[in-house]
Amino acid sequence: MAELSSTSVKLVEVCRVAPQPQPDVAEFSLPQTFFDLLWLRFPHFHRLFFYEILASSASADTKPFFDSLLFQKLKASLSVTLQHFLPLAGNITWPQDSHKPVLSYVQGDAVSLTTAHSDADFHRLSSNDFNIEAKEYHPLVPRLAISREKAAVMAFQITLFPNSSGFSIGISMHHAALDGKTFWARARSNLLEPVSEYGPTTQQPKLDGCHPL
Repeated sequence: MAELSSTSVKLVEVCRVAPQPQPDVAEFSLPQTFFDLLWLRFPHFHRLFFYEILASSASADTKPFFDSLLFQKLKASLSVTLQHFLPLAGNITWPQDSHKPVLSYVQGDAVSLTTAHSDADFHRLSSNDFNIEAKEYHPLVPRLAISREKAAVMAFQITLFPNSSGFSIGISMHHAALDGKTFWARARSNLLEPVSEYGPTTQQPKLDGCHPL
């Protein structure tokens, strides 16, 4: 079985996407509940979505189309979406004057967005082949920034498959801030919705065909 090694994914850029500024909201904090604390030290979890760029865009033009149009719109859409869910752009911290950790957002906080290119077989990875090992998907999801002082809530990675006319969106999330059910509620209504506005250039994601790691 061919394996997807870290060398087959080339990191292109790491940037930070902040919510669109809101003058009336400088900071926001939400104390963690008892049930949140149970997940504080659990490993973060991932979701991975695959999108096929339709044949109307030639393979040779995939990279310029992605870099100049699609990626910029995805980044802008993420910024717009985050303004409605400010805690997702924040961090989990434990202030000295607090008895429990808090989910906090301070103006200037942002989520990490990594862009990468891969020469792997997009159609194989996005298929329903259950013989594919989970570790083959690991390079397609981002690392979540965690230190002794704070832990990021979310991170995104967009990987282009220039030889296969497709791309993936990998998301890493902290379990103490949201769980799978909460994520799906947001994803169905907002987080993944902006992709649909590109009309004939991309296909809608098949939510039942995703590959959780």
